[in-house]
Amino acid sequence: MMRNEKIPNFFIVGAAKSGTTSIYHYLNQHPDIFMCPIKEPHYFSKDIRYKNFSKKYYDRTYFNVIDYLKNNELTHKHIAFIDKWDTYLKLFRDVSFETAIGEVSNGYLYSRVAASEIYNSIKNPKIIMILRNPIERAYSHYLMNLKSGQSNSFNFIESISNDYLNSYKGWGISNLYVELGLYYEQVKRYFDLFPVNDIKVYLYEDFKHKPNIVVKDIFRFLNLRHYKKINYSKELLKGEVPKHNKLNYLIHYYGIEKTISYVLPKYIKNKIKKIWFKEKTPLKLNKNNEKQMEKYFNNDIVKLEKLIDRDLTNWKS
Repeated sequence: MMRNEKIPNFFIVGAAKSGTTSIYHYLNQHPDIFMCPIKEPHYFSKDIRYKNFSKKYYDRTYFNVIDYLKNNELTHKHIAFIDKWDTYLKLFRDVSFETAIGEVSNGYLYSRVAASEIYNSIKNPKIIMILRNPIERAYSHYLMNLKSGQSNSFNFIESISNDYLNSYKGWGISNLYVELGLYYEQVKRYFDLFPVNDIKVYLYEDFKHKPNIVVKDIFRFLNLRHYKKINYSKELLKGEVPKHNKLNYLIHYYGIEKTISYVLPKYIKNKIKKIWFKEKTPLKLNKNNEKQMEKYFNNDIVKLEKLIDRDLTNWKS
């Protein structure tokens, strides 16, 4: 593959629901960092593509990237699944003096091929991961699906079990509540290929309590000067649940939410959200739910502890 100076030299590869959206926006404030305008372009996860998705997930995530690239200014977009190298390169066309060029694609951790694709395509990249207690990660994922109308069940354990036992599964097909939190094999793919000094693994609980410390360490890892003017005050992707779950599900299922979003001004939509959703939901589970979930993750956590050399006792119930 032809080398180009306007290509990423660091990747945040996941995990999903572990604070990567916040980190993206914090890093994007550093004057020496260029972050891809599409937060998750997913170019290197070549086993995760539109053609394999369910219609519902396809409709939610697809947009025409060719038309997008015709714009003079590339506005922020959350997710895409780009399959051509030339198209991917154009996302970094506005790189100028920045020395750190990065992107965040949570699918890169789950993908079976992304690690090797990055290794074979990019010279000496830095790899960053942020991992979350897999039970809390699954719960956060479930709450997100309630909020967005992707689930109509208030029974968390039932939703997890049904998804796990679904024989037809994959990224963009099923929710992968459990599979996305089985980190050992996912992380090992990167440790098997990249020098350990080029990989940085953070824990979500450290980031949640002291985001400035983690971000400062990322600057150091990327060989950048510390930058004190990062705004950490904005809360991103907060956990909320609808007051009327069945109705919320139907509104999303029939596409009514998209129509409302298109025709109403922002200030009215914000007022509706305050009425429609409950206050921020603490991401806590009762002990019974944790006990039921441990069967999925405990063995994987034990192996992960040794791989990343971190004590993960508080992840085990």
